[in-house]
Amino acid sequence: MAYTYKYPRPAVTADGVVITKEEFPKILLIQRGGEPFKDYWAFPGGFMEMDETIEQCAVRELEEETGIKLDLSDLTLLGVYSKVDRDPRGRTVSVAFLVEIDAPVEVKGQDDAAKAEWFGLSSAPVGAFDHEDIFNDVFKVLEERTKSNLREAIHQDQIKELEDKLKKLEGQ
Repeated sequence: MAYTYKYPRPAVTADGVVITKEEFPKILLIQRGGEPFKDYWAFPGGFMEMDETIEQCAVRELEEETGIKLDLSDLTLLGVYSKVDRDPRGRTVSVAFLVEIDAPVEVKGQDDAAKAEWFGLSSAPVGAFDHEDIFNDVFKVLEERTKSNLREAIHQDQIKELEDKLKKLEGQ
């Protein structure tokens, strides 16, 4: 099927942000094998095909570039990134998905990825496109989760404290 449009259309890409659930999480990056940003580190991702959903694109690109096989249910929407100049090849909008796995799995740079490697969050060399913005959003998610876990722990401590006080009162 041929597509012709009176108005220009942006290209659409999907990025997979894979992070471990470990105490000190690791994040998966690929080193780009071609231009633009050759040799820079980025999240695995690429252009959506005309016959797939954006979620299918994310799953396909992760497998093509790193060897990781996922289900659509593994994806959580992280954000949509649409800065006008985010890709020097032309107008591109990217949808980033967060994928959380228990621990690092074996990965290998494939397709247009020269390498695929796991990095600690403090040492991740994210540099291609606007992936720094995506990386910052990952930190926001992790920070909010930490706050939520802390609130839950405080809440549980308060409940225990109240239960202990109630037992003491009942024992009098």
